[in-house]
Amino acid sequence: MASVSTSYDYVIVGAGTAGCVIAAQLSEHDGARVLLLEAGSRDPQPLGSVPPAWPKLLGTPASWGESTVAQAATGTPMPFPRGRGLGGSSAINGMIFVRGHRSSYDAWVAAGAKGWGFDDLLPYLCRSENAVGRDPVVRGVDGPLLVGPSNPRHPVAEAVLAAAVETGFATATDISSGLEQGFGWNDLSIADGRRFSAADAYLAPAMGRPDLDVVTNALVHRVTTEAGRATGVEYSVGAEQFRARCEREVVLTAGTVGSAQLLLRSGIGPQSHLRDVGVETVLHLPGVGANLQDHPQTTVVYSPARPVPPSANNHAEVTGLIRSDLALDGPDLQFLAVDMSMHSHAPAGSGQGYAIACALMTPRSRGTVRLTSGEPGAAPAIDPNYYGDPHDLEVMLTGLRIAREIGRASALTPWRGFEAMPGRAAQDDADLRAHLRSNLLTYFHPVGTCRIGTDTDAVVDTELRVHGIGGLRIADASVMPTIVSGNTNATVYGIAERAADLIAGASS
Repeated sequence: MASVSTSYDYVIVGAGTAGCVIAAQLSEHDGARVLLLEAGSRDPQPLGSVPPAWPKLLGTPASWGESTVAQAATGTPMPFPRGRGLGGSSAINGMIFVRGHRSSYDAWVAAGAKGWGFDDLLPYLCRSENAVGRDPVVRGVDGPLLVGPSNPRHPVAEAVLAAAVETGFATATDISSGLEQGFGWNDLSIADGRRFSAADAYLAPAMGRPDLDVVTNALVHRVTTEAGRATGVEYSVGAEQFRARCEREVVLTAGTVGSAQLLLRSGIGPQSHLRDVGVETVLHLPGVGANLQDHPQTTVVYSPARPVPPSANNHAEVTGLIRSDLALDGPDLQFLAVDMSMHSHAPAGSGQGYAIACALMTPRSRGTVRLTSGEPGAAPAIDPNYYGDPHDLEVMLTGLRIAREIGRASALTPWRGFEAMPGRAAQDDADLRAHLRSNLLTYFHPVGTCRIGTDTDAVVDTELRVHGIGGLRIADASVMPTIVSGNTNATVYGIAERAADLIAGASS
């Protein structure tokens, strides 16, 4: 079927967190025609707005349903959920709204992302949020996204927080701020008892604007280029083919997997890989799809001494952020109080219990996103390479021991039946390393495949423009040079808010 052509000032690919922010901001400008393309459905999942039901969303059409390649650490593929639909991962995630510690943003500057330190990004992080009850000096108070600590508080979370303090860790007043270490009540993107996604906060208020077109169920095939400049995209909706021409900029907000995948399908990436999958090279850009990072996670699971009450929130209301070694510049381990049984051998929330989760915030392991085919509908090959660097396993071993120490504190005595995983018999390092491999979980935080920088392996410059291709930017978690020491969604809001300013400023 012949393609249908349309023309816009801006074409945005991906209606996840960043896409919703940027589409809303750019469509505020008079006369700027904006097209937002999304591969998923316009219709939300029935349980999508119910906070404690989020684990049930991971196997629905609201997630891409992909898995990693077999991981050397486990010998098997691992589930790798990411959002698909308006709001993207903000519509299926665990709703924890936590900035990384400031030290992890300052690491971006050290990696070549000049102007992207914590203080540089802070105004944009604040601009996205309305942080109820937090310090207005460092938190946003009038942004579109309403966030705040859990209400009501879950008794297991209260007990884990008390256990952490009993164990000797500091209490944090606002662990979501990026300025503190210790244990405290994290903010949640929940408003009036319902999930509050990027689509709710940003896109819904903009949907009636005459210059904003939102097309769902749209599979973007490639970015089109002429004479070294992006000119638009080709996409399909069902059997119908479309071309959207772009007068100003194409903006990729398809996420760490999707943005890298689309660049590669468009012939922008490492030439040898493109040749292997039969894609004609438009630009040899070797860093595309490299530098993939995620937070590896594990849990200590407890069988409860009494029934655990159902959660009214997201199952993880308390966060701890600490250093495994006091000589480090910043925290490298995060802990969660989880009011359900959570481990790699069963769906989250199956069976009675509670858990203390531990995740490595500063992994050294690096993986890749690669094409399996040049065909638009082909699933990518995702390899996070968990524990590829032995350092990561050793720091996680420290974290696992800390989680068990917290779990043994007297504050948890009323809830603690027995340790179900890794179990009392697992005591020496070999046993615990085996548990770290067998109970390895993704934390759903992939970043880095289109990183900011100025070296030959960087994909975008410090204004998020793709090196070597005019009129093309990327503004999502893929641009992070290194992963932040916290859940990534809050940071993506900040990146997107800044990107909207950069894009609007370029056309003024």
